[in-house]
Amino acid sequence: ADFFCKTYGPTGAFNAKPFETGRSWGGARPERRAIAYDSHGVASHMGLLRRFIKVGTTDLLVAELGLYGVRPDLEGLGIAHSVRAMFPILRELSVPFAFGTVRHAMRNHMERYCRDGTANIMTGLRVRSTLPDAHSDLPATRTEDVLVLVVPVDRPMTEWPAGSLIERNGSEL
Repeated sequence: ADFFCKTYGPTGAFNAKPFETGRSWGGARPERRAIAYDSHGVASHMGLLRRFIKVGTTDLLVAELGLYGVRPDLEGLGIAHSVRAMFPILRELSVPFAFGTVRHAMRNHMERYCRDGTANIMTGLRVRSTLPDAHSDLPATRTEDVLVLVVPVDRPMTEWPAGSLIERNGSEL
């Protein structure tokens, strides 16, 4: 939780808020985590959760990737590429694709990560998620225009279903 507060806090106070209570997940709780450590503590983190999403009219099993962060003093050193260490886990989980979402402000970073073809950035999609906490004065879901990251694991990208709306079937990771 401390890692996320320090990593997400500089991007906006609201981004760190879910972790201020000591909880180490913002919405859905991850099934698996990849955590890198160095002599200063947690260096980077990625969470993973198997779930069904609906892309257009197609139900699809994916490994949702989220809770990604690199400690601010290590940004720009290529640590993002260590995400490839998750590939054996993704294959073990027998998912056809890994899926994640990021803010449009992260586009340049994601394009650098995707330039070797490991992952694909999809734009023009909306993603509907359940809010992680119920509030009587807010709707139960939100729909966002975000960048969608798709990593082919056991199927080629050509088998990703068509559709402009992805229903997350739960809260974001």
